[in-house]
Formats: sequence, structure tokens, C-alpha cells
Amino acid sequence: MTSDTNDSDPETSETACFEAGVKFGALYHQFAGTPVSPDSAASLARAMEESIENQPFCQSVTVDVLTEKLEEEIDHGYTELTGRFMEVEVVVEQDGVEVVASMAMEDGYPLMEVESVRE
Repeated sequence: MTSDTNDSDPETSETACFEAGVKFGALYHQFAGTPVSPDSAASLARAMEESIENQPFCQSVTVDVLTEKLEEEIDHGYTELTGRFMEVEVVVEQDGVEVVASMAMEDGYPLMEVESVRE
């Protein structure tokens, strides 16, 4: 890869936002498709939180599996976990910069976005 004279190192806030994106990518793609029911939703949410919190710079993860929506989709006692059944918040702290990012459904898509960057 060649360097351009206009290139610069990323700012800490940019790398912290990138880290938040990594956490969401891992969370969503690791757990999408997992069999879930209203009875198992809380333990699955805890497992997701604890799994992603192991990653570097991750301060906290909050997963809310929307059991009311699950109940509407239950077939044979369970359904598959998708973004429409989750609300998620990830907090990353890197070198004094805190990034809060969230995921919620928007127009039928599980949108992941940066909520705030605090330096």
C-alpha cells in the first residue's frame, strides 16, 4: 500500500468508532440464526453481552431480546434470532474516548449507528 502526502493517522475517535463497529459485526453475525424462545431470551442476551465484552476496548454491552416480538413469531416452540428481535447498545472506551453505539430496527433493517463520541 502506498502512502499519499495527504494521508494521516486515524484520530482516536475514529479508531474507537471502528472498534464499536467490530463489536457489532461480531455480535450480530455470531448470534444471528440462534434458536431462541421467550424462555431462553434472557440467558441468550447475557451470553451475547458477556461474549462481546471480552473484546478489547469494550466497556459494556446491553442486549434486549424483545420477547413480545418473539412470541408473535414462535413456531414449534422457538424461532431464529434476527435483528428485529434485538435492541443493542455497545460502549467502547479507547485512549480516553468513549463511543456509544446502538442497534435497532429502522425501515425493516437492523441499523447500527454511533450515538455519541465523548472525548
